[in-house]
Amino acid sequence: MRARLVLEDGTLFEGIGFGAVGESIGEVVFNTGMTGYQEILTDPSYYGQIVTMTYPLIGNYGVNQDDIESAKPHAFGFVVREAADHPSNWRSIGKIAEYLERHGIIGISGIDTRSLVRRIRQQGTMKALLTTLDTPLEQIREMLQKPLPRDQVARVTTPSMYRCPGEGPRIVAMDFGMKAGILRSFLARGCDVTVVPAYTPAEDILSLRPHGVFLSNGPGDPADLPEIAETVKQLLGRVPIFGICMGHQLLSLACGAKTKKLKFGHHGANHPVKDLATGRVYITSQNHEYEVTKESLAGTDLELTHINQNDGTVEGVRHKIHPAFSVQYHPEARPGPDDSDYLFDRFLAMIEQHHGSAAYGRRN
Repeated sequence: MRARLVLEDGTLFEGIGFGAVGESIGEVVFNTGMTGYQEILTDPSYYGQIVTMTYPLIGNYGVNQDDIESAKPHAFGFVVREAADHPSNWRSIGKIAEYLERHGIIGISGIDTRSLVRRIRQQGTMKALLTTLDTPLEQIREMLQKPLPRDQVARVTTPSMYRCPGEGPRIVAMDFGMKAGILRSFLARGCDVTVVPAYTPAEDILSLRPHGVFLSNGPGDPADLPEIAETVKQLLGRVPIFGICMGHQLLSLACGAKTKKLKFGHHGANHPVKDLATGRVYITSQNHEYEVTKESLAGTDLELTHINQNDGTVEGVRHKIHPAFSVQYHPEARPGPDDSDYLFDRFLAMIEQHHGSAAYGRRN
C-alpha cells in the first residue's frame, strides 16, 4: 500500500503504508528512543502529532497489554524506517501494523527518516499530512494551510472525576493528559489519588481536602490554558503542588513566567538534565514542544532548579515561598530511565512537612 508524507514546506516523502488507511494532519515530530514505541503512541501528550521514530527498526518486540500509558493511542500518525513483520517477544500479542489498524492510525515505512529528522531540525516543527489516498498534491497543500486545533487538553482529559484509593496522603491529580505511569508511581507509594478533569475549579479541588495537588503532563500550548493557570494560582500557598511537563509550564505561568515554542521540541529517553543544587546530571525522558523561558523567571517567586545540558533550557523550578515545584521532564519515565523517580518521594516529603503526620495513615 502506497503512502505519502507531505510537509507544509512542500517536502514529499513516499513510502509503504501500514496500519489504517485514510488521511491525517498533524505536527510532525521525532522521538530519539530506541524502544518504547507503544508507550509513545499511547502518551496523550502526542495528541495531534505525527511521530517519527529515529531508531530504524520499530515493532520488533510487537505490542502487548502492559506497555500502555492510556486506553488508546493518541498520535495522529506513525513514521518509521522499517516496520517489523515478525515480532519476537514473550509478551507480544500482535504486530504493530495490526495495532495501528485497530485504532485507526496511519503508519508509513520505507522512507529516509534521517532526512526527515534533519529537515525538522533545520526548519523546525511543522505541519504535515500523512495519506494512503490519491489526493492531489495541490489539494494537500491547501489542506495544510488550515490551522490545527488548539483544544488538545480538552480532548484528552478525563471526562469525569475518579478515585484510586490508598492509605497514604490524598493527592488530587489535575488531568491534562496524564500518563498511566504517573498514576502508578503515586499508587506504588500508597497514595490515595483522585483524578479530576483539567478545568476543575480550585474550590472544587480544595473541597476534596487534598494533602497535595499534582499537575500532569498534556499536549498543546500552555498559553492556550489561561483558565487552568488561574486555577493553579488560586491553589498556590493553600496546598503543596508538584507539576510535570505541561504541569510545570502551567505552574510557571501561574507565577508570572512565560513560555515559548521550541524549534523542534524534546522527545526521547536520553536527555541530560543537571540538578543545580547537587550538580548531578540525570538522564531523563522528555516529550514537549514548549519551554519556560529562563529570562522570564526574573521578577517571579520561582527559582531555577534544573537545566537541560544540551541546550540550556529550563527543566525545573521551585517556588521560593510556597510548597510547590515542577520539572519539565518525566520522572515516571515510561519509556525511559528511572533516574528521577525520587521526585515523587520529594513531593511526599513536602506534603509531610506541610501537613505533619496527619497526611499519613489517617483518613482525616
